[in-house]
Amino acid sequence: MVVVVFRSKLRSEHEREYHAVAERMLELARQAPGFVSFKSFVAEDGERVSLIEFESRDAAQKWGDHAEHRDAQKLGRERFFSEYTIQVCPPVRTAEFRRD
Repeated sequence: MVVVVFRSKLRSEHEREYHAVAERMLELARQAPGFVSFKSFVAEDGERVSLIEFESRDAAQKWGDHAEHRDAQKLGRERFFSEYTIQVCPPVRTAEFRRD
């Protein structure tokens, strides 16, 4: 398992267009072999954090290289984001708790 941590700040003038592209990317990612989960959060200062889990580093890399995703990445750099960082992390330790 790997976790991709995607931290970004949107340029407000392209926010509507971003959301349409992001919705399409999530639709495609959910169909990608090895995709496990996606969660996204927005902080008070506008920073967005997305956590994406894949079964393997190879699955995450294949998603990163998907042709339509590559086009969206280019749009992100050219239009959508004022800044971003991506970290691909293998879990070092996992602990879970659930109260039913």
